[in-house]
Amino acid sequence: MSHSHFEMPPAIYAAYEEASKQSYYPRGTVRCSGVPMFRSQLARDLGCLLDVDPYVVAWLCLPTDIKTDYGPHVPDFLVDYEDGTSIFCDAVEGEGSPHVTEAAAIAGARYQFVCRSQIDAGFRLQNARDLLRYANYRTPLNDRIRFLAALDEAGSLSIGECLHLFREVAALTAISWMVLNRMVTIDLDDAMIGPETLVRRFSR
Repeated sequence: MSHSHFEMPPAIYAAYEEASKQSYYPRGTVRCSGVPMFRSQLARDLGCLLDVDPYVVAWLCLPTDIKTDYGPHVPDFLVDYEDGTSIFCDAVEGEGSPHVTEAAAIAGARYQFVCRSQIDAGFRLQNARDLLRYANYRTPLNDRIRFLAALDEAGSLSIGECLHLFREVAALTAISWMVLNRMVTIDLDDAMIGPETLVRRFSR
């Protein structure tokens, strides 16, 4: 972050202080454009979902303070989408605060509350967590080219069929990194990632 503690608005400084005392799994991120800082595991889980959203370009933690009638509020994230939309969002247990939504609207900002039931729905969160375990690795060029060439020939392959293609790094490490970096794609919603999960080239 470019702000010093002395320049930072008090609400943001307090949010940073709170978040800096916590550490949540998984550690790795892909599209976080600043320092990953989370005030709760629920916020961390939402960050996991943002990293596997194919339309998210970048997200920033604790981006600013929004003035409300009840004092300043610091959102969990500012999310930038590839269509140029930017949305502030908070991970919440239930319903969000209408005061924050109203204040954001007055300021000309889009705001979204994402509740726990949305974050926890289906298999996507657990699959995202599993993939992000490998966010700080990298698939070596030889393995990458070999794998992509095999996909180009076959159209799609199950993870079980891909295991023999990787020589320099473990197969799931390689595939996970390539999914996170939008070289290949797998279905994250229907089931837990397994040997039968199909892998394809990433495309819109």
